[in-house]
Amino acid sequence: MSAQVGSQRQFYNALKKYYSWYTGGFLAFIVVLAILEQLGLSRAWIGYIFLFATIALYAGIGIMSRTAEVAEYYVAGRRVPAIFNGMATGSDWMSAASFIGMAGGLYLQGFDGLAFIMGWTGGYCLVAFLLAPYLRKFGQFTIPDFLGARYGGNLARAFGIIIAISVSFVYVVAQIYGVGLITSRFTGLAFDVGVFVGLAGILVCSFLGGMRAVTWTQVAQYIILIIAYLIPVAWLGVKHAGFPVPQLVYGHLLQKVTELEQKLTNDPKEQEVRKIFADRAANLRKQVAELPASWEQGRADLARKLEELKAANAPVAEINAAQKALDTYPKSPDEARKAWTTQATAAAARSSPPMPHATPFPSLNPDPVKNEQERNTKRLNFLTLVFCLMLGTAALPHILMRYYTTPSVNEARKSVFWSLFFIFLLYFSAPALAVMVKYEVYGFVVGSKFSELPAWVAGWSKVDPRLLTITDVNKDGIVQLAEITLGQDIIVLATPEIAGLPYVISGLVAAGGLAAALSTADGLLLTIANALSHDLYYKMINPNASTQKRVTISKILLLIVAVLAAWTAQQAPADILFLVSAAFSLAAAGFFVPLVAGVFWKRATKWGAIAAMIGGSVVTWYYMITTQPWLRSVFGITGPVSDYMWFGISPISAGIFGLPVALVLMIVVSLLTPAPDERTQDFVEHVRYPNLKGEKFSTLAT
Repeated sequence: MSAQVGSQRQFYNALKKYYSWYTGGFLAFIVVLAILEQLGLSRAWIGYIFLFATIALYAGIGIMSRTAEVAEYYVAGRRVPAIFNGMATGSDWMSAASFIGMAGGLYLQGFDGLAFIMGWTGGYCLVAFLLAPYLRKFGQFTIPDFLGARYGGNLARAFGIIIAISVSFVYVVAQIYGVGLITSRFTGLAFDVGVFVGLAGILVCSFLGGMRAVTWTQVAQYIILIIAYLIPVAWLGVKHAGFPVPQLVYGHLLQKVTELEQKLTNDPKEQEVRKIFADRAANLRKQVAELPASWEQGRADLARKLEELKAANAPVAEINAAQKALDTYPKSPDEARKAWTTQATAAAARSSPPMPHATPFPSLNPDPVKNEQERNTKRLNFLTLVFCLMLGTAALPHILMRYYTTPSVNEARKSVFWSLFFIFLLYFSAPALAVMVKYEVYGFVVGSKFSELPAWVAGWSKVDPRLLTITDVNKDGIVQLAEITLGQDIIVLATPEIAGLPYVISGLVAAGGLAAALSTADGLLLTIANALSHDLYYKMINPNASTQKRVTISKILLLIVAVLAAWTAQQAPADILFLVSAAFSLAAAGFFVPLVAGVFWKRATKWGAIAAMIGGSVVTWYYMITTQPWLRSVFGITGPVSDYMWFGISPISAGIFGLPVALVLMIVVSLLTPAPDERTQDFVEHVRYPNLKGEKFSTLAT
């Protein structure tokens, strides 16, 4: 025993030395690039160097960590020290949504965006108290493993596999979308190409060494992403607050943002632009109301205009523009209804004055009754989102798997603490960053001349117009706030350019965003591949499969799933935060009740768990499909969204309906079916007290 402890301590000291040198080397790398930029190194080369140097680094770690041993491939040999598992978990956790979308969500939503920070952080408390130490005591490889052992048989395992794959696939699509976004912006590649270039960086780690390679790569990725996030925050803090830790002092900047909001609300030019958008929204709604006649009239008008231009020998540019307008015109009245309704909603949103950043649950409706209704709906959505994110965090399979990798139950508990600490560093900074970027945009971009707009505007517009557009709506040559459309997914990535920082910082932030997306994608792809190879193939189809065959099948499946996820990411909407939050709702509704009941309620039965997983998942999927615009279009659902919404709850919080269904089904069905046998109840007792010694019930896991 003492020899094992000594070996673990020696391993820990070696890791500290390696990663200390690595951190110093990375900081030196940034300094060298900054010097080269001052000496004339082009922006394109800086982007390429950051991209390929970091991917090469991850590839090197992946190659050095390659393995064919089952324990190493699935759980990194169960010898990852708590602090390093905390860093790996932080990296696994801080996906593209946290790194790219968190500050953007706070920028656009203000106070309401705090629901993400509160929910995700609170979820780790549930992980620590309800699941992590107990799953480590169980000591197998996957979450379906636990469900199969606790609820006796392959049926519960099978539904666990389905939910694990559903949750992880939705989540990984968001990560690969983020990879494509970063790669295309900083290399000039087309977005579709950038997705597959980034995919190579994902596969080179998880494909070769499984959890072992992913773990040590994620530690390296955490170091890069946290440096990349904190340097711009500190830089902007010095610029706007005169202090490199603006997290502590950004209150006065928030006050300035509030003053700018009031100024922009009453500015005559802003009101002029907002009226233009209000008129557009009204006209579009009128066209929708008059369908199909309005569609036929619009098509006839465009065709007539094109013929008139051709007859008058108008300039080629005008003829081409008229032809393009006719070609892109909706092909049918149904298509027109969808397009015009979407455009009317967007125009109506831009007709409103800026939403107060610091006001809880704000509403701008002048009618007192409707104002209060809107505030109540926002308050309800805030609370339900916090609830879904908390319980979803505690049930995410790729996060829970990380606690299988620690040497002991005690290390698993410590690992949760370190995970929270490393996540806190970013979450504590995101609100300050959102306020500083908003101050930069409101105070310095708004009011500038269109002829003097910086290069970052054109650069980001080329990546995806949904992420950024600035159009001179009232033709006065001056930028008004209502003329700017900023997608939340570019706030962090574009911050260095918006603030006028050296381009090397933009490359650094891109490298951090790439690290966040790659690290989470690695963990998610591994979760899917392991569920298919270990739980489906080995545990259910071929229990006699050799170690080599199991690992090989896992790698093949990982490759197939990765390519499928990349293809899906190309079709996905530009909203990383929704995709990620959907995964949390699905995890909460499908897994939370069976997992927690499996640890704390001996009377929970197989049929109760299966009913809970099915019922919770089906209700959650139904609500998301019928209320989320992108999913509605995929499934061909028409009619007003409000007809499908319950209590005004947004689709991002769909799990709030699945969770109670799962809980009721678990209790009712468990009480109506025979109680688990004595051995299963003894197994629950064994898992529930993690500090007890012995492996008396380990056969249940196999």
